[in-house]
Amino acid sequence: MYRIYTRTGDKGTTALFGGSRIDKDDIRVNAYGTVDELISQLGVCYASTRLTALRQDLHTIQKTLFVLGAELASDEKGLTRLKQRIGEEDIQALEQRIDRNMAQSGPLKEFVVPGKNLASAQLHVARTLARRLERLLIAMDRTLTLRDELKRYINRLSDALFSMARIEETTPDVCA
Repeated sequence: MYRIYTRTGDKGTTALFGGSRIDKDDIRVNAYGTVDELISQLGVCYASTRLTALRQDLHTIQKTLFVLGAELASDEKGLTRLKQRIGEEDIQALEQRIDRNMAQSGPLKEFVVPGKNLASAQLHVARTLARRLERLLIAMDRTLTLRDELKRYINRLSDALFSMARIEETTPDVCA
């Protein structure tokens, strides 16, 4: 039987991809832990939405966030072994989603108060997690230089999640 526990973290450290160990309360662990929270929240969003296009977008974003999380969880040796990295094409894909969604949902006429329906509220929770992650990346970048693409992707992601929430809020209920 396969065990999921290793006992190697019992003393408050964890291994990075590449082999080095850091404290579990290190900002890097906080950052990739927040990526994990965001991926999970996007799973809740996926399960909550009735819109096929949003489901596809959310699944793509989840997979991309695994790539981002792997980079954050890698030491220098691990970085050399990564097969994928967040790139300009990932940022452009988010910008295209944002533009498409905002054109479909129409102009904002007032502040958006989350909660029009469950799916939009869940997307707003995901948006706030993306904003928290962005703050962590900015703080992390003060001591560990991060690639600009990581920060830009997360900045766009919060906007993309807002635009997805707007789609949920403005798309008529198909059962009505």
